[in-house]
Amino acid sequence: MEEERILEPKPTEDDIDIDTNLRPRTLPDFIGQESVKSNLAIFIQAANKRSEALDHVLICGPPGLGKTTLATIISNELGTGIKVTSGPALERAGDLAAILTNLEPDDVLFIDEIHRLNRTVEEILYPAMEDFQLDIVIGKGPSARSLRLELPRFTLVGATTRAGMITSPLRDRFGVNAHLDYYEPSELREIILRSAGILKVSIEEDGASEISLRSRGTPRIANRLLKRVRDFAQVKKDGKIDREIAREALSFFNVDEEGLDKLDQRLLKVLIDKFSGAPVGLNTLAAALGENKETIEDVYEPYLVQLGFLQRTPRGRVATKRAYDHLGIEMEQKDDFSTERML
Repeated sequence: MEEERILEPKPTEDDIDIDTNLRPRTLPDFIGQESVKSNLAIFIQAANKRSEALDHVLICGPPGLGKTTLATIISNELGTGIKVTSGPALERAGDLAAILTNLEPDDVLFIDEIHRLNRTVEEILYPAMEDFQLDIVIGKGPSARSLRLELPRFTLVGATTRAGMITSPLRDRFGVNAHLDYYEPSELREIILRSAGILKVSIEEDGASEISLRSRGTPRIANRLLKRVRDFAQVKKDGKIDREIAREALSFFNVDEEGLDKLDQRLLKVLIDKFSGAPVGLNTLAAALGENKETIEDVYEPYLVQLGFLQRTPRGRVATKRAYDHLGIEMEQKDDFSTERML
């Protein structure tokens, strides 16, 4: 018997517009990160009163916490334009020069993943940030000459998931440093209720609370789970989301009570089962999972460490007793690890 397929309709322009509008546009609409918001509000108001460009801003934090959204909000609050690019996209000095020379006065230049900037490009960025001047070399060999161009005053907003990989000379040129932390469930509940209103989803507060508890402290994941629970409720139920529907949907999508998905659970089980609880090096763990080691470090490990399910030791990654208890696996008592995998 041929398996029945459910064909989903293609998203319309209205659907795309709604998804785009999930991002808040002003600081009051941005839920959570109160310390960062209050600091930015003062700096932005002061810059507006002086009719000056805001100091350069460095935003650090795990993926999905709102770094790009904050950059857009800064531009909106300053009443200026914004140019968006990323560190890997700026391969040559000319790429950066083209963007800098097209900036308008007081514009915001947003560079995502700024820690991945090419070192040659980064060197050109220093005088642009400090003196608003661009040094370019024309020609080659003995006939080459240096030309200095004046740039309009602008605000560079850099975003990074790895603050430690940013060089000291670049980090020191940022006047404002903002670190984003994981969100509390109560904050995520408010974000989910706000997004549900924009998406026109019928949801009860206890349903939003259930989704928030499984969202890994991350608004991006909260909004993604909300849309998947919405789909489940529309197909399997009457479209309204309450606590029971949210639990049923999230279990169907393999998201457990702590917000762990299949890969999170698989990572912990690999540490426990395949390596018998011994410390495992990152390269070995990545090979065993078939995942990129950067993905494990940036996406999966921070949340598992925060929950106390994973411990980073000098000898490697180790699953904690809490991880054993969560997975329902009995932890064997060992005096010491006889085998170490530190590749």
